[in-house]
Amino acid sequence: MILNLLKKYAPLLLLFLLISCNKTNWEENFKEKEKSPFGNYIIYNEASQLLENNNITLLKENIYDYLILHSVVDSLETKNYVSIKHSGYKYPVEVVPELLNFVAKGNNVFLAFNSFKDSLKSSLNFTTNNLDKHKNSINELKKLKGTLSFKNSTFSKTSFYFDKNLRRNYFLQYDKKTTTVLGTIKVDGESVPNFIKINHGKGAFYLNLHPVAFTNYNLLNGKEEYAANAFSYLPNKVYTLWDPQIKSSKYADKKEDDNNIFKFFLEHATLKWFLFVSLIGLLLFMLFNARRKQRAIPVIEPLKNSTVAFTQTIANLYLKEEDHKNLADKKIAYFLEKVRTKYLLNTSNLNNDFIEKLASKSGNDLQKTKYLVNTIITLSNKTECSKEQLIVLYKMIENF
Repeated sequence: MILNLLKKYAPLLLLFLLISCNKTNWEENFKEKEKSPFGNYIIYNEASQLLENNNITLLKENIYDYLILHSVVDSLETKNYVSIKHSGYKYPVEVVPELLNFVAKGNNVFLAFNSFKDSLKSSLNFTTNNLDKHKNSINELKKLKGTLSFKNSTFSKTSFYFDKNLRRNYFLQYDKKTTTVLGTIKVDGESVPNFIKINHGKGAFYLNLHPVAFTNYNLLNGKEEYAANAFSYLPNKVYTLWDPQIKSSKYADKKEDDNNIFKFFLEHATLKWFLFVSLIGLLLFMLFNARRKQRAIPVIEPLKNSTVAFTQTIANLYLKEEDHKNLADKKIAYFLEKVRTKYLLNTSNLNNDFIEKLASKSGNDLQKTKYLVNTIITLSNKTECSKEQLIVLYKMIENF
């Protein structure tokens, strides 16, 4: 069977090799008609040989709708139900009781999901753990590698190494009275369950936490025997329902939907358009009406700080009059005021104690500070000040 599989899908394998990695769709889509690496095209088309059964039906309706419509007709006929997806994202809330009833009658359910609904977990009394649940990008998933194994030693091969997208996903807790561990995954050197069988009534649930193991990429890379071993637990030559999860339920939550005021409008094309046009018109009316009645907000200019301009004017006046002594006194007075407010020093006595404190608090060199203070004392005692002395004082204060 393995050789036949390789021969049959050799063109698909060749296509994988020829197409560059940048153009290949590496997303996990799990679609039955998708020939990309992580599609389910091969497993679905080979299911008839894996289950030795030509009677496999691809569901065109939601499984919940199928079960409530065919429950009486199918009650005496044993069936398999298979779904290989990321999760049961198309399952309505009511589907779990119907699946439990379906299995209790002697049917079998095979689910390969990355995650299961909480309602199914609580009903079958199991929990899971996924150490890589936060790794969702294609590049992150490509780095996930690991080994899956079967407990059944009668298989010709029981251990399989997967080089891409193998999350560290496993069953954490389960009821040992009703549960049988069929397969494991190695996590940090320890083998933990990833494939279990849970007996329920006359039938059983087969739950696998690695749907990626059944995708095109792995079936064409030497892992086809893993899928064959996993499917071997299902009864052969039994009518099989294969669920692609492409339809939402028509009947779930029907009672609640009947009270929906918009449902009647949406069921009729003309009323649907009337509803849409009315809503758009209402939004446009609110938009333009709000703009029309919106009061104009006056622009208030902030007050201008004229202190700098005033200071510049006074400075220019002194420079024009060449009153260097007056300018020097004001520069000294401004500097001392700055010292008093910033360093909290008394400037009434510019002695050695003052110089040392000023140098320490300002972080300046003691000699430079002493030179500056002595220059201030000298110019303060003079009755005249030259232009050159004023420039030297200015530069010393600015450098300080």
